Amino acid sequence: MTDLTADAGDLAYMARALRLARWGLFTTDPNPRVGCVLVRAGEIVGEGYHRCAGGPHAERLALAAAGEWAAGATAYVTLEPCCHQDRTPPCTDALLGAGVRRVVAAMVDPNPLVAGRGLESLKAAGIAVQVGVLEAEAQALNPGFIKRMRRGVPHVRCKLAASLDGRTAMASGESQWITSAAARRDVQFLRARSSAILTGSGTRLADDPVLNVRLGAEELPGLEPGELVRQPLRVLVDSRFRTPIDARLLDRPGGATLIAGLEPVPPAGRRLEAAGAELYSCASRGGRVDLESLLCYLARREINEVQVEAGPTLSGALLQAGLVDELILYLAPHLMGDEARGLFRLPGLTRIQDRIGLDIQDLRLVGPDLRITAIPAAAK
Repeated sequence: MTDLTADAGDLAYMARALRLARWGLFTTDPNPRVGCVLVRAGEIVGEGYHRCAGGPHAERLALAAAGEWAAGATAYVTLEPCCHQDRTPPCTDALLGAGVRRVVAAMVDPNPLVAGRGLESLKAAGIAVQVGVLEAEAQALNPGFIKRMRRGVPHVRCKLAASLDGRTAMASGESQWITSAAARRDVQFLRARSSAILTGSGTRLADDPVLNVRLGAEELPGLEPGELVRQPLRVLVDSRFRTPIDARLLDRPGGATLIAGLEPVPPAGRRLEAAGAELYSCASRGGRVDLESLLCYLARREINEVQVEAGPTLSGALLQAGLVDELILYLAPHLMGDEARGLFRLPGLTRIQDRIGLDIQDLRLVGPDLRITAIPAAAK
């Protein structure tokens, strides 16, 4: 919750820091998106944002831009400054060395290596510290990093496209294209911010998707023209490792591919490794891949945000297991009829009290289609 003691200046400068942090939306993975603004005597003297893992943190870039004007300044940073040596030196040391007099942080860093210790070290050195300014907005910028650090699983976003009557494919399986080109382009931005894209063998069989980011660097804020666009890890749930080696998910330009199935991997499945896939053997739950175990494994690989682009079976299983944090539903303005296929397979929902509640966060038009962002009740 936002610190109610913050004045108008604090709110304005933190809002600026948050806008800067968004420039790292498509580049910082697996690190958090962080912005920093340095203010002295009511003037911005330096600012910066974290761009990529291994690169300078936002605070150090802002300090470098401010130079000697950093002495006596207030630092507005969207995440608590780090206090440990990782790929880069501690930002707390840099702030102290520059003579910053006050630090305002939007939120405490959920990383157990920091978790308030950065702010405490600043306080101990005589720096005035304030935390909680625009905290909700800062949390919304890094849902995957926060969840991975706090709970050991990534943030799961389930993307679906349907007709206005909730149908995803005709009874024959025909589904291209339900939504407009504008909606499909919008999905590319969701993919570009994701660490991984998850699908199932049913979708692989029906659509043979590539599941890559098809936007150029010039279309993604924060990237330089011609820069290589980061491709999310493609994750395919295939219990028996039966994916053919000519599946488009194995296309090398589309990025790395992980195929998750039940242990042990059959000898025939090893052909997929030769085709460039990585194999992961999961424990079984009811004869299927244990999805929670798979998500825990992805978190250990520093996967922050998983985008699910799957059919009704896998999407329904994740939803019923309480593993979906966010639903993005594109509704096209047409009807496909009661024989067409539905959004989710949800066995066991027989009574009105069994229904799954949703909290709608956002409604907007994308081209002719309606985009709904909702949070399942179980994810709150």
